[in-house]
Amino acid sequence: MAKQYVDMDTLKFLLNQVHNLSEVLEKERYSDHDLDSMDLFLNSVKDFSDQELFPYFKEMDEQPAHFKDGKVIVHPQVGVMMKKGGEMGLISGVFNFEDGGLQLPGMMHTAASFIQDAANNNLPGYTGLTMGAAELIVHFANEELKKTYASRMLTGEWAGTMCLTEPQAGSSLSDITTSATPTDDGHYHIKGQKIFISGGDHEYADNFVHLVLARIDGAPTGTKGISLFVVPKKRPAADGSLSPNDVITAGDFQKMGQRGYCTTHLMFGEGEDCRGWLVGKPHQGLRYMFLMMNGARIGVGRGAAAVATAAYHASLEYAQERPQGRRLNNAGRKDANAGQSLIIDHADVRRMLLLQKSIVEASLSLVLLASKYSDLLHTATTEEDKEKYKFLLELITPVVKTYPSDMGVVAISNGLQVLGGYGFCSEYILQQYYRDIRIFPIYEGTTGIQSQDLLGRKAMMENGKAIKLLAGEMMETMQAAMTFEELKPYAVKLGGKIQEVQKVLGFLSEFAKKGEYERFVSDASLFMEFFSTITVAWLWLDMATNAKQKLVAGDKTFSTEFYESKIHTMKFYYKYELVKTTGLAEALMDDEVLTIATDKKVFV
Repeated sequence: MAKQYVDMDTLKFLLNQVHNLSEVLEKERYSDHDLDSMDLFLNSVKDFSDQELFPYFKEMDEQPAHFKDGKVIVHPQVGVMMKKGGEMGLISGVFNFEDGGLQLPGMMHTAASFIQDAANNNLPGYTGLTMGAAELIVHFANEELKKTYASRMLTGEWAGTMCLTEPQAGSSLSDITTSATPTDDGHYHIKGQKIFISGGDHEYADNFVHLVLARIDGAPTGTKGISLFVVPKKRPAADGSLSPNDVITAGDFQKMGQRGYCTTHLMFGEGEDCRGWLVGKPHQGLRYMFLMMNGARIGVGRGAAAVATAAYHASLEYAQERPQGRRLNNAGRKDANAGQSLIIDHADVRRMLLLQKSIVEASLSLVLLASKYSDLLHTATTEEDKEKYKFLLELITPVVKTYPSDMGVVAISNGLQVLGGYGFCSEYILQQYYRDIRIFPIYEGTTGIQSQDLLGRKAMMENGKAIKLLAGEMMETMQAAMTFEELKPYAVKLGGKIQEVQKVLGFLSEFAKKGEYERFVSDASLFMEFFSTITVAWLWLDMATNAKQKLVAGDKTFSTEFYESKIHTMKFYYKYELVKTTGLAEALMDDEVLTIATDKKVFV
């Protein structure tokens, strides 16, 4: 195990200097908090993660969650996570005071969760899903359901889940068949099954509150006929007692990674007595669930960024300690009499480490930015601001979910390569990070789904309004960067890439106008990579500009080397990553179509 899994200086630099947390704390909703109290909160989360999460990371992989004698068995540290998570406000943090929350900004919840995810990505999902399920109940359920369920979820006494996926439907929610039959007693009889239910059952919660998507008998077909129900594992009675609710755990999926985070198969109504209570109005379930899903997508990006960050620190530590080979001299030879060099002095190892650094720090910046947009949207007092941050958040959410996930895999692969043969051995932790992160491009809508959402919906909203707003944000950064000679060339490059985005969208939108929608989105995943790479270039320019401003002002919050490293990494990203968008643009604007199904046999 590495000694370090997160860089608190970089986290605080991004929170306070780049994304200006104080701007959010000025909002009336957060008036009870200040920068000092937020710093204390973050430090307490780090201490908790040091003591209760990080030391158990490898052990939870070696002792995975499993199904035995009708029960899901998980590591005892899950119990600590639920209990301490409730006590520390890690579940209730963003909720209103009147609902039992701390009314923290989403930025702070994201930062705190990032630390936990980096320490041990097996554990925070248990509390995170509980928070998300409680959020749905608080937002949309009636007072009786709120009173019965939400308060005990926020303390960690009861757990919560999100039940969408079914064996025959996968990501196609329009094809779900779980049914809900109304009764005269105010509840519904629920019957069906759900798979891949994260945190779906274990011994460290007194009850599980499942948020289940189902069809009321006679409902319209497709997504318009889906409703949302609270379906507890145990039914609470007025006297506080709990009785079985005909929810059966049929098994737990064994996975290549995140093995300490259980993933269950649930059966509802096998005994014809599973009761569910409607949340909100009938046939609005998918709309309600998207409140949780959008937050979950930011959470997936955050988790991927955290796993990749921990892997970066592990590979960096190894490179700083491992001697091997000798550097070339100016004659292109190695001096056999010289001592071995540390591998961090070899150019190709430095390239791989800088690639990791450029991915993980930008990924963290990206998820914090999305959280800030969410905070500003929910505290906006003018229609203009509400519209602005709604569009920006809608546009950036699929990017936030996808870039850290896909590029996090790339980052950890490079980290494993830094270790050479040892990276492939279970003695070293890189292989576990590599296995753990591979689920993130699949979680909460695959890369393909997110890419179609970005190109087919978000980029085209109201004639590209969201794209124009984001371009405006980028222009502000470019203008600030242009005041420094060192950064001018990079601002100019970013300006050229913004124009390239418009050119690509102009080309692709013609297919949509002609009704050729399959052609329009057939290369959506390439567009995601293209657009994300440019968006991250903007974030790096923003980081470098802030660092340069601090250097010029003589700011001593962080060291000179710290600020200079941000500028150096920005330059690396522009040289090695941003240039790839030229080839992607060429592919996106190529007239040849090779992936749309036709009568021609290709896979022979």
